[in-house]
Amino acid sequence: MQNDDQPLPRGNPQAWSMSQLENFGRIRLSDHFFMRDMLYSEVASIHGLKNVPDNPALAVEVGKQLCTRLLEPLHATFGHVSIRSAFRSAEVNSCGEKYVNVASTGRNHARHVWDQTDKKGKRGATASVVIPWFVDYLKAHPEMSWKAMGWWIHDHLNYSEVVFFHNRRFPYAAFNIRWHETETRRSIKSAVEGTLTSLGKPGHSSRDHSGEYPGFPILGHPNERYPDVSGRD
Repeated sequence: MQNDDQPLPRGNPQAWSMSQLENFGRIRLSDHFFMRDMLYSEVASIHGLKNVPDNPALAVEVGKQLCTRLLEPLHATFGHVSIRSAFRSAEVNSCGEKYVNVASTGRNHARHVWDQTDKKGKRGATASVVIPWFVDYLKAHPEMSWKAMGWWIHDHLNYSEVVFFHNRRFPYAAFNIRWHETETRRSIKSAVEGTLTSLGKPGHSSRDHSGEYPGFPILGHPNERYPDVSGRD
């Protein structure tokens, strides 16, 4: 990976100039993801807030883990990964708590609030994503659901938590995926339908649920071509 040595801007992040914020956005987190991809927030835009970290070094550190360990394997396997919401400053998350789909800031430490550790002092990061391949898969296979992607992730990735959401446009195709430094493979669930798998549940220790996601590609590697949802070569 080249261009990954962009230095952190100096000074108080809340007082960064436009040039400094631009440079922060240029920091490369992994082969296909930059810090700029992670900073957009509708809440920040509507309320005129800066969505920048108080601890940028920690935000970049955990962002690299999230992207390298989780988002890049998704990208290599399914193609484009659309980021819906990733980093949130504590201020932005606190402002967003008035909305039904935003968890409390304390709960989001080491989740969407990347630059704060959790109550145990551990690091983590979450991104909300949509994978266009999976949107098309669900359209092509109406008998399938969010569970297919849930089981594929469980079998292939060392996630911490995965939570599927849905709306009229993307039914069960959007999900939160979290990296955490110690809490691995904790749970996968739907915000509507409940838990698919979690620690201690039957089948959770297995990594072979391939019958639950027919037509899915094998785990990809960087620079491989994107899969065809129809299964054609």
